[in-house]
Amino acid sequence: MRKIAVDLGDVRIGLASSDIMGIIASGSETYYRKGGEADVDYIAEFAKKMEADTIVIGLPVNMDGTEGERAEMSRQFARELEPKTSCKIEFIDERLTSKSAERILISADMRREKRKQVIDKVAAAIILQSYLDRIK
Repeated sequence: MRKIAVDLGDVRIGLASSDIMGIIASGSETYYRKGGEADVDYIAEFAKKMEADTIVIGLPVNMDGTEGERAEMSRQFARELEPKTSCKIEFIDERLTSKSAERILISADMRREKRKQVIDKVAAAIILQSYLDRIK
């Protein structure tokens, strides 16, 4: 079954999914947050639509390895999501994924306006690929 990844932001949520074999991750979409339960319901429905068995949530760990307020927000999102899905929920360190995504898009000569539209789903794909590589 597929795995999906979630890159939580204040305004947008990047979503990525794996191929059916769970080998390659690709960015799926950027969801613009509506707030609260609507966001959780959207992710649960996305996982169902993708026939996923695992949801990987990026955990924004501080550079010194500690967890701060942003990491707690990700964990709270997972707690709200858990009763709405049958998927296993996993966390993976997402340090520097947005920076990596931005570097990839800049090297592809993508304009700033377009980068803003896709950076979150590219970051989610990086998170998911890291997870897929780790479990292999």
